[in-house]
Amino acid sequence: MGLISAVSLWLIPLIIGFILLYGTIKKVPTYETFVEGGKEGIKISFSIIPYLVGMLISISIFRASGALEFLMSFFKPVLNFIHFPAEMLPLALIRPISGTAALGLTTDIIATYGPDSFIGRLASVMQGSTDTTLYVLTVYFGAVGIKKMGDALKVGLLADVVGIVASVIIVTLLF
Repeated sequence: MGLISAVSLWLIPLIIGFILLYGTIKKVPTYETFVEGGKEGIKISFSIIPYLVGMLISISIFRASGALEFLMSFFKPVLNFIHFPAEMLPLALIRPISGTAALGLTTDIIATYGPDSFIGRLASVMQGSTDTTLYVLTVYFGAVGIKKMGDALKVGLLADVVGIVASVIIVTLLF
């Protein structure tokens, strides 16, 4: 275990050092390149703010309107039939939209049901097995000006569904 800790502690500094050394050997102005990258990062950060604000407002409206609770009660019989806990529906719906909102839901689920409960473990595995597809598409595609993202959306949401199903199967089998 000590070897793994040492490697994890030194891996990132070694990679950064290697990149700087390699750039210097290749006569790349490493500092100037770093500064230009930082400037570009700040420009991108400012360009994505409208997308972030729009998405956060949409999530807040969805939760505050009671639509999420309605969906949970509406789908509860179907979810029970397929052995999917209805308490996990909000996480499954929010996770593709916002990582922060999903993390908040996961925290609430774990606080309510406990970290060693089936639902707590399922929330943890689901949190790590899915991605924030709509966030990624909105922010990153918006930042580079891509307007047509239909195929990426389909594939991303399919990957989220597979992650959710796999989470339920794995947690059921292992715990």
